[in-house]
Amino acid sequence: MSAEKTVNTESNEPSDNYHIGGDITKIERAQTQGDRIEAVEKVKLPHLSGDFGTDRFLDRETSWLDFNTRVLELAEDPDLYLLERLNFLSIVGSNLDEFFMVRVAGLRRRIATGIAVPSAAGMTPDEQMEEISESAHQLMERQHRCFHEEVLPALEKEQIRIVKWSDLEDEAKARLTSFFSDEVFPILTPLAVDPAHPFPYISGLSLNLAVVVRNPQTGKELFARLKVPDQLNRMISIDGSRAVNSPSREARFIALEDVIAQHLDMMFPGMEVLEVHAFRVTRNEDLEVEEDDAENLLQALEKELLRRRFGPPVRLEVEDTINPNVLELLISELSIDESEVYRLPAPLDLRGMGAIVKANRPALHYPKHIAHTSRWLNENETSKAANVFAATRSHDVLLHHPYDSFATSVQAFLEQAAADPNVMAIKQTLYRTSGDSPIVDALIEAAEAGKQVLALVEIKARFDEEANIKWARKLERAGVHVVYGIVGLKTHCKLSLVVRKEGDSLRRYCHIGTGNYHPSTARFYEDLGLLTCDPQITEDVSRLFNQLSGYAPKTTYRSLLVAPRSIRSGLIDYINKEIEHSMAGRKAKIQIKCNSMVDEAIIDSLYRASQSGVEVNVVVRGICALRPGVPGLSENIRVRSVLGRFLEHSRVFTFENAGNPKVYIGSADMMHRNLDRRVEALVNIKAQRNREYLLDMFDRYMSKKTSTWHLEPDGHWERHSKDDQGNRLVDIQSYYLESRDKRKRK
Repeated sequence: MSAEKTVNTESNEPSDNYHIGGDITKIERAQTQGDRIEAVEKVKLPHLSGDFGTDRFLDRETSWLDFNTRVLELAEDPDLYLLERLNFLSIVGSNLDEFFMVRVAGLRRRIATGIAVPSAAGMTPDEQMEEISESAHQLMERQHRCFHEEVLPALEKEQIRIVKWSDLEDEAKARLTSFFSDEVFPILTPLAVDPAHPFPYISGLSLNLAVVVRNPQTGKELFARLKVPDQLNRMISIDGSRAVNSPSREARFIALEDVIAQHLDMMFPGMEVLEVHAFRVTRNEDLEVEEDDAENLLQALEKELLRRRFGPPVRLEVEDTINPNVLELLISELSIDESEVYRLPAPLDLRGMGAIVKANRPALHYPKHIAHTSRWLNENETSKAANVFAATRSHDVLLHHPYDSFATSVQAFLEQAAADPNVMAIKQTLYRTSGDSPIVDALIEAAEAGKQVLALVEIKARFDEEANIKWARKLERAGVHVVYGIVGLKTHCKLSLVVRKEGDSLRRYCHIGTGNYHPSTARFYEDLGLLTCDPQITEDVSRLFNQLSGYAPKTTYRSLLVAPRSIRSGLIDYINKEIEHSMAGRKAKIQIKCNSMVDEAIIDSLYRASQSGVEVNVVVRGICALRPGVPGLSENIRVRSVLGRFLEHSRVFTFENAGNPKVYIGSADMMHRNLDRRVEALVNIKAQRNREYLLDMFDRYMSKKTSTWHLEPDGHWERHSKDDQGNRLVDIQSYYLESRDKRKRK
């Protein structure tokens, strides 16, 4: 039976009378604003001294391409391990794919719909597209030039070769013909183009062959399209795995499309093959789901994932040897502009170099490393997992991945919670996780053991939607309470909460991190996390989970800053306090480490701090719209970028606070999407030891002795990897790896 509070329909105010058995059809769906969470904070832009217009901001799209240029500079570095250079070339390709699928596609949509609002940097969408086209063409040409002129010759010196069919001896050709017949031919589907067969749909990011054949009976030339199967390795090992993994032996590879091209007579019997050209299409693949109109977000997203494959083209990559007539046909049929065509030397799509990158040639890779258990979980390195709860009761544990093991800390935390009979409940956010996730397994084990388990799955995590839907279904079947957050907001915060019975009372433990609960990426993402049972922090985390799963629009927090309500305003408050300290002659400094720095209100607040004499240090991996070193505006701001073996992913915020530093870590980048359209959380780091670690981290990242990129006032990034004598500067990631190894040796 249920009780319902009646509503006076004229005043819309609840009456004092309750009655049983009200009309349940009148219960309305909750709205994001008001029912679930308070409205997005309103922040006024700070007043700047001087006349500075929109050019005080760097264009975010250009800045993103600049980031990819920095990645390319790693591939161009002759001092870097050779197969790692090849891997960076692959990463450049992958990053550019996402850029076109999301950012360029978004600009195209705005132009098509007539939304010509200038960017914060004062550029119209058309101006941005023109700038992007020029920069992207130069970047991709430079990428392929590096591959052909630098990396390929260096690989040949190491007896790793990419060969053509004509380079092969008869025995190798016979083996490849057998491979084609057995494993390739059965899954190929040639698609003809004629009055009875319209031009076929070309799926996004697929590699294709444009084939021109001639009928010897009529002399008529015809066009066909053949998709290169993406289920198979792109680079085929000719001499087997022993050759690939033996430094003393030659390892030869041939591109799958070259093998297919040599056997087209099997695909088109009775026809003469005249020409074969590889091409590749990139499409708009950003998701658009009208959540308010979708009764079931899961079903709506599954439908949109099917539509993603059919987005409009935004880029056409072709071999630079392509026949102009064939290119004209592709441009016409795909309805693509000439400026969106990228002519490149074969092979296209350098992401396909994975089989070569993975070759077991230790001298050509970064040295292997083993992540160690955090010293604050286990004082002495042992193979036995630490008791995470006992360590956390003793002190807050700050984790720095991948230098500190994810498996023996965060993963162990949840696995121990699942197996502990004293644990009553587990609550967990999942933004991205791996296909064989021990995190998901632990949650399922806990639910099957009768514990209360809540999993907040963000099924809208870009390009991981399908995987997240799969694991959401699996968790639901196991009895886990699965919720999907708040309509209109992505849940991006990284939270884990465990409620444990200890004696006659309950104690809450939590983990708050900067990275995803993803054991695979935790091995090569640089991230931070905090394990704590601090009552104030765990109370805040508990309240946040309640807000995400229930109705709690007026929730307040004491140790967390939470977007979209209080991160922007909270950080600006701290920035303003630093300005006050500086004006009063007290110690003042602001330091921020993030993936992207774009939000205008935050940037203008940092400009105002600089104008007030506050030292501002920013470490950013990717996009940065802040322009440092401008006289009268930002001469007290320094911006650095670190790229390398691991993907810098942590977000840290420190404020000198007149000698009593305030330090936060969390999930939020300084972007509109994070501060306005996502649920994010930053946690106050209270333990002095942990604050000192993070402050020391900034000192090392900003040091002149550390290899970094410096952002100049004109928007140019300058790499500083060697000192005046030509000696290599300190690699910060290697420093942290060695620091853990030294602890183990002690």
